[in-house]
This record gives sequence, C-alpha cells and structure tokens, in this order.
Amino acid sequence: MRELPPERVKELLDAGDIQLVDVREDYEWEAGRIAGARHIEMERLPSQADTIDRERPVVFSCRVGSRSSMAAQAFGASGYDAYNLEGGLEAWADRGLPLEPEGSAYVADH
Repeated sequence: MRELPPERVKELLDAGDIQLVDVREDYEWEAGRIAGARHIEMERLPSQADTIDRERPVVFSCRVGSRSSMAAQAFGASGYDAYNLEGGLEAWADRGLPLEPEGSAYVADH
C-alpha cells in the first residue's frame, strides 16, 4: 500500500498538488478536520467516485489510517493515483499539524 507521512501530505495539500478525502463519519468530521479536505463518508465513496479527479493524486484519511487504507487500495486498483495518510488524523495531530476548527480534536467521543 502507498502511504504518505503527515508532513508530506501537508506540503502537497498546501501546494494544491493533491486531493484530500476524509472518509470518517459525520460526527468525526464535525469534531475536527484538516483544512482543505473533502468529506465523503466511507459508505458513500463508491457513489461519489466519479466526483474525484482521476488526473490528480488523491490521499484518503481517517482517524488512524485503517478505513482510508481500504479506500486507497480500492481506488488504486481502479486506476487512481491513490495514497493513504499514514497514521491518520491521530498521527497528523501528534505531529502538531493544524486541524480546524482551531483547538479541535481529531475524533469525537461516541
């Protein structure tokens, strides 16, 4: 599986070189997210696949990287230049990278 570390994802996102798709549930998205990410819940990915640009690399993210790794594998097998955010939003936050809204967490408690 192709994974990118959080620092590299931030660099590519800031440069506008990737699409970042967050596959977490609504409550997780509301709790905190990466600025510039697009939210498509995992269960809706198949029906939204045609809205993701095949001509640009896409990075999938979730809380720890397990759901997004499945998405990256599936899209990669379908011809996308697809990657997984290594360690998910936990790793992103652990490295001190920003989430929005400011001061938010990467996941809400159930």
